[in-house]
Amino acid sequence: MPQKVFITGAAGFIGSAVTAELISHGYEVLGLARSDSAAETVTKNGGKPHKGDLEDLESLKSGAAASDGVIHLAFVHDFSNLDRVCNIDQAAIKAMGEGLAGSNKPLIVVSGTLGFPKGQLATEDTEIERGTPLSKRGESQDLVKQLSKDIGIRGMAINLTPTVHGRGDKGFVPTLIDAAKKNGYATYIGDGSNVWPAGHRLDAAVLLRLAFEKGRAGAVYNAVAEQGVSHKDIAEVISKRLGIPAESKKPEEAMQTLGFLGAVIGLNNPTSGEKTQKELGWEPKQIGLLQDMEENYFIPGAGSKYVQGL
Repeated sequence: MPQKVFITGAAGFIGSAVTAELISHGYEVLGLARSDSAAETVTKNGGKPHKGDLEDLESLKSGAAASDGVIHLAFVHDFSNLDRVCNIDQAAIKAMGEGLAGSNKPLIVVSGTLGFPKGQLATEDTEIERGTPLSKRGESQDLVKQLSKDIGIRGMAINLTPTVHGRGDKGFVPTLIDAAKKNGYATYIGDGSNVWPAGHRLDAAVLLRLAFEKGRAGAVYNAVAEQGVSHKDIAEVISKRLGIPAESKKPEEAMQTLGFLGAVIGLNNPTSGEKTQKELGWEPKQIGLLQDMEENYFIPGAGSKYVQGL
């Protein structure tokens, strides 16, 4: 019988790609669905829906117990209250861990690169910078590592980049594009030389499958294809495609027009995925962020919805 993978967030931007990747390699997918429309998407993508949400702990536990492992992608995207949503995330991870306890089956959770110390090249071995708002989600990494030791599961964490890009993206870059349309200029901070790592959602889907198949208990992997794309370059693509100027702003000025996003676009977050690529045999093959923006981010219907990959 084919192995069954329980995916939270299966109907989402990344989850849909992961579902397709797994099914194409002979897996069955059981996808958490909190609504009828999500259930329809999971079914359309070839999976079987499992009704519930991140606060329905019994549903999470039963979904995990009925599967050969878990890929946990769902997250409550309310960045005005990170403590609350991260507590929800950790309770969900514990419940799914209980469903897998003693099996040595994989439980993969996702976090983000923005929890790393700023201004230095981060690797899979870099410790999260503690005590900052952006490090809060990284506590899920600590939890899954501990569960690996305590209850006999193969838990691991994958750090997604702030810009997990691809056609249909509704995250950071579309939010910047929408703001530029509204403001009449594309924003970058200071000289714009600060960088963010980037990765395509189809490459991320391959990595998640490889981690499910052969990732180590307690490991951390970085879903990074490009170590750093400068924010000025991002702003200049937006500027060119919209026919508006790219303007340098101070962080406090950016926050007035971009809110939460204005507080983070000036962060310098170079991150390496070299160790991940070598250990798991992962080879990112999709186009880079700037080319993807040029080809897919200025078409009718593109727009922001939420911010991911923190």
